[in-house]
Amino acid sequence: MSRIFLAPMEGVVDARVRDLWTRVGGYDLCFTEFIRVTNQRIPDHVFFRECPELEIAHREGHGSRTPAGTPVIVQLLGGDAGWVAENAARAIELGSPGVDLNFGCPAPTVNRHDGGATLLQKPERLFEMVSRVRAAVPREWPVSAKMRLGFMDPSLCLENARAVDEAGAAFLTVHCRTKKQMYQPPVDWTWLPRIRAVTKLPLVVNGDIWTADDARSCLGASGCADMMVGRGALTDPWLALKIKALDAGLDDEWPRRRALLGELFAACEQAGQVERPGAFAVARAKQMLRSFTRDCEGARRAFEKVKLMTRVEDVRAELAAVPG
Repeated sequence: MSRIFLAPMEGVVDARVRDLWTRVGGYDLCFTEFIRVTNQRIPDHVFFRECPELEIAHREGHGSRTPAGTPVIVQLLGGDAGWVAENAARAIELGSPGVDLNFGCPAPTVNRHDGGATLLQKPERLFEMVSRVRAAVPREWPVSAKMRLGFMDPSLCLENARAVDEAGAAFLTVHCRTKKQMYQPPVDWTWLPRIRAVTKLPLVVNGDIWTADDARSCLGASGCADMMVGRGALTDPWLALKIKALDAGLDDEWPRRRALLGELFAACEQAGQVERPGAFAVARAKQMLRSFTRDCEGARRAFEKVKLMTRVEDVRAELAAVPG
């Protein structure tokens, strides 16, 4: 059976989403949104803010996991291998069951500050980063990496994968686009067999897995049973179960998606670290509802009503409404 990982999408997959999506089920592993490493030690409270599961783990003496029991690995992003390694060691001390390194973020601001996909232009930097982190982290804890096919093109893809492998990574996730493509088509899953031919790394495929049919096509093209789903998971929170054939879906998906969105809305209203939790809840509800519209007619109708709402009470009432 495939292992399905929930992708670390910055600004979207926070602890609330990790909690709710793993309660739905089907996910074997989660990652935090990337935690940015500069030239300093990250304070513990920042780790705990980005990964509340870590604070519970540290307090109770176990590995970080969602309330449903799905492990949550800290993902770090940065360009200074020494500081990334030092902060990786601290993440493990606090209870992360591994460390993932971000070599895939295509955001211009991140890339201008020597992070994410910009490192793909120099394979030796990937080797240094992974090897320094691997040396800083006890051997029993995995160090993994997520990368794209390349920066402007895939010409260094195999060299980058070899660098990650030779540096001692436990596994490699490949988003099958270049940085230049951002999230535009086409995605090219056929790079995975080529990477497998030159490395011994366990591989996880990522990119444009929206449905169970997509997952089957991806398996055929990539040979990868292990998959990471991102935007597809936001479109359909039951996607992992459908890929594993544990949930065939319903004729009308909107009632259960509406119920889940209502739970997310309530959790965001209780967000203690947000100055205006009501406004935050409204923004998150619109963001997630927009994702649902890709394949759900009920969500499309609801989004047309909600997108212009600003009052917390109005959005809450719409999410609680049962269609007649």
